[in-house]
Amino acid sequence: MIDDHPEELLATTAAAWGLTLAPAQLAQFRLYADELAAWNAHTNLTAITDRAGIYVRHFLDSLALARHWGEAPDTLLDIGSGAGFPGLPLKLLRPALGLTLLDSVGKKTAFLTRLTARLGLDDVRVITGRAELLGRDRHERERYAVVTARAVADLRVLAEYGLPLLRVGGRLLAPKGAAAHEEAAAAARALALLGGELLGVEPVELPGLEPRTLVVIRKVAPTDPRYPRPVGLPVRKPL
Repeated sequence: MIDDHPEELLATTAAAWGLTLAPAQLAQFRLYADELAAWNAHTNLTAITDRAGIYVRHFLDSLALARHWGEAPDTLLDIGSGAGFPGLPLKLLRPALGLTLLDSVGKKTAFLTRLTARLGLDDVRVITGRAELLGRDRHERERYAVVTARAVADLRVLAEYGLPLLRVGGRLLAPKGAAAHEEAAAAARALALLGGELLGVEPVELPGLEPRTLVVIRKVAPTDPRYPRPVGLPVRKPL
């Protein structure tokens, strides 16, 4: 049963995907789940609070991205990271990864700062801010090998958030639901404007859950300096 052995399910499912989790890494995931449950008792971080749900809907859903990030990346930016998904599970999988967690809500970045310290992680930055502003920072722009975002925005908006921050050759990974193919088709103009190319909409199967998808976009050309547009405009007037 999933409810009885979520840690075993995490390890065996990851192994089936070709991802190895050592006992020390599994212990970090256990601590992550403990901290998330404790903080969520007084700060609303996630609607998923049962242990099995945390392991499948958060941890495994995050690790699924590693199957499509191409060559092992050196840097990853997680936009709208919330309680750390998918960025932190990917960091636990690959400890050498340089990770930046971005969220506009201070109570969430406070949790992320505390959590990364408790997990003993190095090379993790937690930023309270907006993707539109980060994308116009010359020190951040076109810096990252991978950009991720889960449950943040429509793909047209997400492309404007993420592609300016990706280096050429990097990948934007966007977990989506059943409507991903329609979103990807609607985002074709935005991708062309921003220097992106759709690589595919990949199926994601998680134990006991409805089918999901992952949109994989590669950056093939530098992003026009006009993008991203000012805060709020990508949502109000998607490309």
